[in-house]
Amino acid sequence: MAIKTILCIEDDRFIGEMYVRSLKKAGYDVDWMVDGNDGLVAARNKQYDLILLDIMLPERRGSEILAALRGGDEDLIPKTRVVVLTNFDQDDESRAAMQHNADAYLIKAEITPKKLLAVIEKLNDLPAQTL
Repeated sequence: MAIKTILCIEDDRFIGEMYVRSLKKAGYDVDWMVDGNDGLVAARNKQYDLILLDIMLPERRGSEILAALRGGDEDLIPKTRVVVLTNFDQDDESRAAMQHNADAYLIKAEITPKKLLAVIEKLNDLPAQTL
């Protein structure tokens, strides 16, 4: 399944605009939410191929969103890949829990738009059964 639609849940205006502009320029259909509640609602109400999920968000943390979508008995977004983006230094246990429910875990300070596009292309190359 090729990634075409992306939900970006990022509260930092500069970073969000940079991601959205780069992703749209690369041909992706992108929706952008700046708080956790709106991000969770969007993720539950529309099918996305990929969710870019910040951890530190107003209203609801990214870890809560990921737990609500994939942490229960049922994966509510089985056909959606999730990339966690954070600069938040988490303990090993928290990071492992997040990585278990995500397809990639990236440190925002290390990710340029070009690197983000490369990560998305790698996710496109993964076989569907890894979802």
